[in-house]
Amino acid sequence: MTLAPETTDLKVQLRLEDGWFTVCDLHRLVPGRGVAALLPDGRQVAVFRDRADRLYGIDNRDPFGGAAVLSRGLTGTHQGRPFVASPLLKQRFDLETGQCLDDEAVRVAAYEVRAGG
Repeated sequence: MTLAPETTDLKVQLRLEDGWFTVCDLHRLVPGRGVAALLPDGRQVAVFRDRADRLYGIDNRDPFGGAAVLSRGLTGTHQGRPFVASPLLKQRFDLETGQCLDDEAVRVAAYEVRAGG
């Protein structure tokens, strides 16, 4: 039996240095779209859920434009790797590693993400 995501108590959690941080309920994440969350230290993270229910977390700040907008970017895949394209200048960032696919010298932080109880 498969439960609809809206009926579960699963939480989206990020691994930080001092343990797991709860971001939101899993059912709040729409597959293919990102959300921004404020971390305890004041930084922002962009959290994504893909259509295969995999979760990703990267810094929300676009290192090229300086604005916290990566959560509003378009998601896709390149050579089998999931990415988000910044809504500013369209640079693509690997959702698993944070590596910029358009400039090898640039990377954003990537976080381990899980759905837990």
